[in-house]
Amino acid sequence: MRKLLLALDQGTSSSRAMLFDQDAQLLAAHSIAFDCAYPHPGWVEVDAMMLWQTQLDCIRTVLQHADVAAHQLHAIGITNQRETVLAWNRRTGEALGPAIVWQCRRTAAQCQRLRESGIETEVRERTGLLLDAYFSATKMRWILDHYPAAQVLADLGELCFGTIDSWLIWQLTDGKSHLTDASNASRTLLYNLALGDWDPWLLEQFRIPRNCLAKVCDSSGVVAVTEDAVLGASIPIAGIAGDQQAALFGQCCFTHGMAKNTYGTGCFLLLNTGVTRVHSAHGLLSTVAWRIAGRSTFALEGSVFVAGALIQWLRDQLGLISTAAESETLALSIESSEGVYVVPAFVGLGAPHWDSAARGLICGLTRGSTRAHIVRAALEAVALQNLDLLRCMQFDTGVPLRELRVDGGMSSNGFLCQFQADILGIPVTRPQQAESTAFGAALLAGLGSGVWTSLDEISRQWRADATYQPRAIDSKSQDLIGGWHMALARARLKDP
Repeated sequence: MRKLLLALDQGTSSSRAMLFDQDAQLLAAHSIAFDCAYPHPGWVEVDAMMLWQTQLDCIRTVLQHADVAAHQLHAIGITNQRETVLAWNRRTGEALGPAIVWQCRRTAAQCQRLRESGIETEVRERTGLLLDAYFSATKMRWILDHYPAAQVLADLGELCFGTIDSWLIWQLTDGKSHLTDASNASRTLLYNLALGDWDPWLLEQFRIPRNCLAKVCDSSGVVAVTEDAVLGASIPIAGIAGDQQAALFGQCCFTHGMAKNTYGTGCFLLLNTGVTRVHSAHGLLSTVAWRIAGRSTFALEGSVFVAGALIQWLRDQLGLISTAAESETLALSIESSEGVYVVPAFVGLGAPHWDSAARGLICGLTRGSTRAHIVRAALEAVALQNLDLLRCMQFDTGVPLRELRVDGGMSSNGFLCQFQADILGIPVTRPQQAESTAFGAALLAGLGSGVWTSLDEISRQWRADATYQPRAIDSKSQDLIGGWHMALARARLKDP
């Protein structure tokens, strides 16, 4: 009898469900796109019930397409957009307002006040994170300060805070389980990496009541069971992880020193650091990759703010290409970008620069420059940003990288993958299963429910689609990298 694993992938712009069998073969998939709301400049929020309803609709559609009944499912794995948070009434299950999305900057001033109070060094030591509006804690405090019912419910012990994994689990169990896994908890600014639990000092600094928070559980293992009334059967929930950690697991980067890069709107680069939490000297984040059988595996994370969004900009705002796929054709139509550089600092620069004042630019143009040069330079910029991140990771860890596993929409661009391999000097490998995030949730659920019994067994489920071997870097390539750093300096509005 087949053991079927349902992966739920709740993202920033869509909900997705994917059904896998015990051989890790994809049987059916369905996704539903939705829009966030932007009520004020820098604010991003989304209707909480829409997140649940679109996810539920995806589940039902996938089961229908696969001709599978809910009782035939062996287990469910959940992965989700990280740092997005909402509050709901523990008694009624009603959300108090929209979920505040990870991109939202409404608490930037609050973060600045906390930095000025002198606690950032201690916060970073405990959490591995920066004191930034990106993370969940200040969003929770904002809800307590601005939703009249929130503090009243908190005082009564009837308020639930949760990241999106917690919200889905609450709905799937009809309010019987308020849980989050260690990977999601580690993105809140409230989780102590050394303790492996919520930190009393951090809760005090952010003024968050502990009784509002979910119980922290392992990322793999049966932690709850769905209610019959919700899906029509009691199904074990056996895997939970934030989306980027799930992608690391889905790429089977189980060994210290293995890394994956997801090329989406931005890039999320994670390197497995094993049981060692690395303190970065370059502004990278330390985070829980996953926790299995009570033991945490850690990762070092760096983000490129703009990757696929740059190609969208070339297409939609500049009209230089008509489709994203055309970027590869144009890039290959010329031998080099001939000194043209694109620095996509549309929202500043992230690690290792952390310059929010930087702005995008195109430089090195001559009368002979064409749209092909600009498009090729844009693709090169995506890879060059990742080069800077990986160099910092290697300095921080002292571990040489031997391969980079890639996924996400832009990983289908052969020029980008080959150029990335060339400048890194290591193979770049794209898997057959491009949806590494959902795949990772399925693998975590399969491990947690006994479909597979070890990481070695899971590793055999991973299959490469293409490997790009690095070509020797010549003097022109070295000059290109040097020119990139000069272009970066021009984009910065303050001294490096």
